[in-house]
Amino acid sequence: MDSHEFDLVVVGAGIAGIAAARLYQQLHPDGRLVVLERDTCAGGVWNARRSFEGFWSQLTVGTGEFSDLSMIRPPEEDIYQGFFKAKHTTQYLEDYVDQHSQAGQTLRDRIRFCCPVSSIKKAESKWVISCNDISGSSTIFHTSKVIVASGISSTPNIPKFLGEKKFGAPLIHHREFGQSAVLSSTEIRNVTVVGGSKSAADMVLASVKAGKNVSWIIRRSGAGPGWFVTNEGKGPYKSAVDIGSTRFFSNFTPSILTPENWLTRLLHGTKWGVTFINAIWRGAAHQALVAADYDGRAQAKLGFDELKPHTPLFWQNAAGGILNQPDFWENIANHVHIFHNDIVELDDHIVRLKGGDDVASDVILCGTGWNPSDFSFFNIDLRVGLGLPYSLKDAPSSQDAERWAQLEKKADEEILNQFPLLANPPHHFHEAVRTTPYRLYNMIAPLNDDSIAFVGHMVHSNHFRGAECQAYWAMAYLDKQVTLPSLEDRELEIARRVAWCRRRYLSHGVGGNYIPFESGAYTDKILAEIGLKSHRKGFLRDSFMPPGPKDLVGLKDEYVDKFHRHVPEAKDTIPSSSAQLHGGKSVTSSGWVLSLRHLLHSMLK
Repeated sequence: MDSHEFDLVVVGAGIAGIAAARLYQQLHPDGRLVVLERDTCAGGVWNARRSFEGFWSQLTVGTGEFSDLSMIRPPEEDIYQGFFKAKHTTQYLEDYVDQHSQAGQTLRDRIRFCCPVSSIKKAESKWVISCNDISGSSTIFHTSKVIVASGISSTPNIPKFLGEKKFGAPLIHHREFGQSAVLSSTEIRNVTVVGGSKSAADMVLASVKAGKNVSWIIRRSGAGPGWFVTNEGKGPYKSAVDIGSTRFFSNFTPSILTPENWLTRLLHGTKWGVTFINAIWRGAAHQALVAADYDGRAQAKLGFDELKPHTPLFWQNAAGGILNQPDFWENIANHVHIFHNDIVELDDHIVRLKGGDDVASDVILCGTGWNPSDFSFFNIDLRVGLGLPYSLKDAPSSQDAERWAQLEKKADEEILNQFPLLANPPHHFHEAVRTTPYRLYNMIAPLNDDSIAFVGHMVHSNHFRGAECQAYWAMAYLDKQVTLPSLEDRELEIARRVAWCRRRYLSHGVGGNYIPFESGAYTDKILAEIGLKSHRKGFLRDSFMPPGPKDLVGLKDEYVDKFHRHVPEAKDTIPSSSAQLHGGKSVTSSGWVLSLRHLLHSMLK
């Protein structure tokens, strides 16, 4: 058994793990750092093994990147409304870990691939991390600090079906779809995709374009199909992503992360304001419904109208996404048979549905999402103590559970008082709660241990920006540079976030870490807590320009100046000035009045 000593161990080499390792490498050039990655390549969700031809980014050109290296612009044939094929994100992350180095070591040199973590324990003041490789040999890592960046897309949710042994064909989750032979195999003709989410839709479209006969099954006993909306921009904004990410737009969604001001009080605390908010979201939903034309496509195959979402767009109760390919609706309507029903059992290459329909299938592709991170490498006592989700069946202390229940009940009352709109959700499917929520301060820090931090454990709109900003906060936290609120205040804030998340995002909010419209407000909050301000550009530009990677360029120098850390300059570190810059029109402060007019017009249209 090998044993090694490090100053910091990062678990996971996805976007969050890469950002944390990169910052540590910059701030601690002599520090002993290792990144443990269970896969064969870097990138997490975006790694080469998960990629496939129909996989596209949900970020636009110029936003899906870190501040110190701009992505080379993809060729125009790989771009639609600013979105681009995910393979370019994969290549960008591979280039990133190769091009960034410190003290003669690249980031890739510091990653140990095929090194799945089997356990993390605390022994006095040290963390002891065990890894077991595919050969069965074990390696032990000792460290005083840990950053867990294992993410929320690590444990696939694969349904269990009656008759699986009789099916005689593969069941493949979205995680494994990229490395499968489904699209290229001539023996696979009939493809069945299960699930109503964006990942299911991506596999449906990829299979259609590969010439397969595609059936799409969305269970009737679930949340139903997701919303798929256009990315069309308005006025000076290149895309809907740009509009939605502005700080001004954040005022139009009831959020505890958006700083309270006269506008939020008017919009969310008055009858007129709530009516206005509802009108905005109905307008956005109407545009999506018109684009899909569920009832009016004359050539649509059977069941196309079953793709209508069950709950309003505002509530986000089903996992949809932004349309990032130009021919999505045409291909779905003309080539895909939609079944909105539950699977009863599987037979020999047959999927049998409730009501009697039999669907011929050479493969089942599961776009069924992810189970909550089980953090199985921690024992139950550590999971409870650190504030990580754990199964309700494993609840060790009814007294602790009751205390949190009381805190969250009080917080819920405050949320409804501040945001009365959230008091009356529509009738909806609600997933059974099986685990406790995340109870981490700022979705990063445990309440009782400042030697470990968790990054990348939330759902939000820009994982690159979130990863960079979380890395700064986590570094300040682990280096004892941030002054935390009292324990009581941190508990109240956690309870408030959990209560709000459940109200705002229904089934998706039960984990307390779902903030799809709050990414900008969240990153502003955590940077402000450690006193970093260089990413702010003044009231007008801050309000009406979408935040981008360039805004974060000065953070490292500001951090170093603030905390008086001496960081020797490393000549082999790639400076941001050497990176290829992305192009594109931006909103200037001189045009802010026009921007405001167009923004309001686009929301009300």
